[in-house]
Amino acid sequence: MRAFILALAALAWPLAAQEPRVDQAHDHFYNLEFDEAIQDFQRALDADPKSPDLHNAVAECIVFREMYRDGSLESELVSGNNSFLRRPKLNPTPENEKWFLDEVSRAIALAEERLKANPKDAAALYAEGISYGLRSDYYWVVKKAWYDSLKDANSARHLHNRVSELEPGNVDARLVQGLHDYIVGSLPLMYRMLGFMVGVHGGKEKGIRTIQDVARNGNDNRVDAQIFLCALYRRENTPRLAIPLIQDLVQRFPRNFLLRLELSHMYSAAGEKASALDAVREIAELKTRHTPGYDRVPWEKIYFQEGTIQFWYGDLEASLENMKKVTAADDLDLNSGAYAYLRMGQIYDLTKRRALALGEYRKAIAYAPEALAAQEARKYLSEPYRRP
Repeated sequence: MRAFILALAALAWPLAAQEPRVDQAHDHFYNLEFDEAIQDFQRALDADPKSPDLHNAVAECIVFREMYRDGSLESELVSGNNSFLRRPKLNPTPENEKWFLDEVSRAIALAEERLKANPKDAAALYAEGISYGLRSDYYWVVKKAWYDSLKDANSARHLHNRVSELEPGNVDARLVQGLHDYIVGSLPLMYRMLGFMVGVHGGKEKGIRTIQDVARNGNDNRVDAQIFLCALYRRENTPRLAIPLIQDLVQRFPRNFLLRLELSHMYSAAGEKASALDAVREIAELKTRHTPGYDRVPWEKIYFQEGTIQFWYGDLEASLENMKKVTAADDLDLNSGAYAYLRMGQIYDLTKRRALALGEYRKAIAYAPEALAAQEARKYLSEPYRRP
């Protein structure tokens, strides 16, 4: 689920009238099986090398696979309201970075080639807009290059505005506008001013309304709009609106364990502690039964989610025991590790064990110095943590 939360831009592909291999690739993608998705898209490209949509699809899979491996797809597990500007960078290999940029450039070139022959080719305009949206996300999440990201976002929006002009009934093309309206509307003033300089105007409420329209009435992009709405409802502290959407997505993509983790979080945020814990324990049961997709869930992720819920509901000793299990793992991702140490420090502070708290805060900082959890931990070195 965090894959779709972090990207926050239009990364959808036309799904209609696709061959079975491409439909299978989409299913792999939404079930977090990125290697399999790339293989299927590559095979489809072998049969249709001039498809900008397929080049876009491969590019997106490359980025999401990096985010999944890095643990970044789950980086809002406990802090969904983090600023867009404070997310840590990704560190893709040079080979994967080049592969991604080459696929995007190829998609743009193929779309431009079609547009030279027919400037009103709506499918080519749509594909090129997706390419710029992908690259905008890359500049935002990977490079932290705000100006370049907003510039590409502006290009994507103009291209999809043109699609809307040519095809007024094309609801799917509005997803770009809605997402970028929301993102720009969420930025601090100085960055919004930069957005206006390159023609990107936005408003959070307007963006949400547009995405809701796509989620209700879209065709190709309905699933993507539903996923993005879940992310935005989380950020806007309206988790009850997200719960039915996530429940539907769990049924459609049963091997995506992040969806179930997200459902647990939404229940927790909505004040439904028992349902939140039940959702986590269902993941544990699915893993125990070796249900497809769940062998890959590390037990530490399950302990972390359960411990997080217990922390926020005041079950401090139970939370502490779960976080100790998390930090005992040998190959824990940086984000989860840093947050586990942070939570342990906060628990020790809340239970008046200051010396132990300081030790855990220092571990969080040492474990992942650039992580948001480490930044938060630094604050508590000088002043004990207190419940907000």
